[in-house]
Amino acid sequence: MRVVIGGGSGFVGRELTRLLKSKGHEITLISRQPGPGKITWVWFNLHADVESGGLPPCEGAVNVAGENIMNPLRWWNESYKKDLVSSRVNTTRILAQAIAASPTPPHSWVLVTGVACYKPSLQTQYTEESEWTPFDFLSHLVKEWEAAGQLPENSAKKTRQVIIRPGAVLGRDGGAMKQMLIPFWLGLGGTLGSGRQPFPWIHVSDLAGIIAHALEPKEEPSTEPDVFNGVVPALNTNFEFTKDLGRTLKRPTIFPVPGFFLDVFFGSERAVILTQGQKVVPKKTLESGFEFQYPDLTSALKEIVGY
Repeated sequence: MRVVIGGGSGFVGRELTRLLKSKGHEITLISRQPGPGKITWVWFNLHADVESGGLPPCEGAVNVAGENIMNPLRWWNESYKKDLVSSRVNTTRILAQAIAASPTPPHSWVLVTGVACYKPSLQTQYTEESEWTPFDFLSHLVKEWEAAGQLPENSAKKTRQVIIRPGAVLGRDGGAMKQMLIPFWLGLGGTLGSGRQPFPWIHVSDLAGIIAHALEPKEEPSTEPDVFNGVVPALNTNFEFTKDLGRTLKRPTIFPVPGFFLDVFFGSERAVILTQGQKVVPKKTLESGFEFQYPDLTSALKEIVGY
């Protein structure tokens, strides 16, 4: 299978590329910069691009592009929020339009968004079938993001559409763990806010596996996207994650981080990712036949820290 991956040079994209190549698939990356095995989003220095040049021949297309929302080096302001939107919505729209315009469209189109669409709650449990309404900046972003990926009806009859909504993506080479490991190694780790908030998560290898699973063609694609929650079945809290990571590293976790500090440091609209959470269940993911390689914190964290 030939697969085009938007954002393939990022944390999730690298893992997905590794997995698909190990299965013998041919990969083309869409990137901001040209290079071997890459094309660009827009016209750049005479290199092939998707916006004006169209989609290269492929059987599958994936978009995992997006500015890192938890980048500690970026202050939370209107400029940063515009970058977050454009890096997700614009790239998704470019790819969806290229798919719709292709004379030989791919049989599968997979868009990776996030669980921020679901309103944080200590009680409510969400499946892929749960209805939701945008309520803050991040949920509005997911709404616009997913709408940008919707194919017109005539294209949707030819191409399977899949939306995957991951929680916190854990892995040794990037994502949330990259920022957490140093303070935890130093014995400075602790719960965030109350620690009672749900912590939906997934190992990066399993997220790549769900994407690869979703790339498989369907005999009769629906005109509406299939939605898969990219989270493990376990319903963990931030407290449980903190304690398990401390045990795995053999380090104490006695320094809780107050919620007001996170609000000041990250900005209150962004800090909700850390201080609040959703109970998300991968109902349709499991029903599709996908089997998690790392279904619990202990197995995932041992792999990540190399124990």
